[in-house]
Amino acid sequence: MREEIKTRLTAVFRKVFKDNSIEIQDQTTANDIERWDSLTHLVLIQSAEEEFGIKFKLKELIAMKNVGDFISGIELKLQAK
Repeated sequence: MREEIKTRLTAVFRKVFKDNSIEIQDQTTANDIERWDSLTHLVLIQSAEEEFGIKFKLKELIAMKNVGDFISGIELKLQAK
């Protein structure tokens, strides 16, 4: 399930950042992707929520430190459905 989430999330990243060369890893952070600022962060979260049909709480988002945490959060939400 994690690999499928990563593949779908990669597509979300590429769409949000308009860059088809983006490859995400568990350790990827905003510092690793040019143009990842607070506004694109919000767009990224919203786009991921729409893609996976989930909704994060603010405290869940604050706890996420990298893409690996984001993938794990998506995985937990999908398992709870």
